[in-house]
Amino acid sequence: MHSEKARYYQAKKVTLLGALTNVLLGVMKLVGGIAYHSHGLVADGLHSFSDLISDFLVLFASKYGSLNADANHPYGHQRIETAATLFLALLLIVAGLAIVWSTVDEFIYHDARTPQWLSLPIIIVSILANELLFYYTRYIGKTINSQLIITNAWHHRSDAASSLVVLLGLIGALAGAPYLDALAAALIGVLIIKMGWHYAWNSTKELVDTAVDTERLEQITAVIQSVQGVKKIHQLRSRLMASDIFIDVHILVDPKITVSEGHYIAQHVHQSLVAQIGNVKDVTVHVDPEDDEVYCPSLHLPSRSVLQELLEQVHIDFPQILFWNIHYLAGKIKIDFVCAAGFKEWVALKKRVMTALDLQKDIAEVRLLRLQEKIRS
Repeated sequence: MHSEKARYYQAKKVTLLGALTNVLLGVMKLVGGIAYHSHGLVADGLHSFSDLISDFLVLFASKYGSLNADANHPYGHQRIETAATLFLALLLIVAGLAIVWSTVDEFIYHDARTPQWLSLPIIIVSILANELLFYYTRYIGKTINSQLIITNAWHHRSDAASSLVVLLGLIGALAGAPYLDALAAALIGVLIIKMGWHYAWNSTKELVDTAVDTERLEQITAVIQSVQGVKKIHQLRSRLMASDIFIDVHILVDPKITVSEGHYIAQHVHQSLVAQIGNVKDVTVHVDPEDDEVYCPSLHLPSRSVLQELLEQVHIDFPQILFWNIHYLAGKIKIDFVCAAGFKEWVALKKRVMTALDLQKDIAEVRLLRLQEKIRS
């Protein structure tokens, strides 16, 4: 898994490369469009300069989205990347709509242009450069698992598509068939809108804490159930934050194990999910001694502090009591008294406990236990 600094370095490198390419292509197309009388080439040059805005946006989101969690953002800053991805996706949609609108305008108000053939090599270079940027940027985006960089890669492809529209328009104008570029532009515009919608929808789902897909959820469930000590799971929830997955789960364990053993099992659930499921950032595990998914049967029971005064009175009369454990299960209380190894006054202790707890109707069971000699200290 890539560190946040390494992810930001890769994102910064590929984005700066794209920005530099946009500057060079923008200058080349503007100068060429003016020199060779191509309005399409001039417009495409302006389009390349406008892409610098999105490149700076990507740099901003990559830098601040890779920051570690802090007091104000305990889950990290990945939502900055998600929001930026949504904005870039909207730019794709706007670019696609602009291309479609231009084709409609071309059909209705066609204005014949007379560009020179030297415009062709300039626009071909633009197409090739943007296609190379697309493949390289998408490769980096998949390598560092950044949806923002992948979306920016498709933005480079939309630039190649808009340059292709200009190329077809130039060829059509030079060959005497000016409407061929309009048809191609409409098809490309629809494809760009579809790409933008796909990324916008995914980003919106992340912003509203959408769960992982069914296949990944089944994989998460299988990993948790494979951990020794987990009897059942419920209230399994997941959410996406950029490329990271956050998981909350309740696990059911044996009600008679210690708190430390329950924590031990929870730690293994956490570590297993992080190790076996890609992109799991954090896991919150709640340990349950009984299934409380539908209702909590023990909420009405008196707390330990309420019972403490009664138990302390028993302890005063029987100082051989070392400690007691209170169990809250199935809406009832069970108490274990653990006495020193040499204790023998079981009948008297039983009578004293029954007297002290007589009015506590929620106590279902009391066990009197003796501590055995330690085998190993």
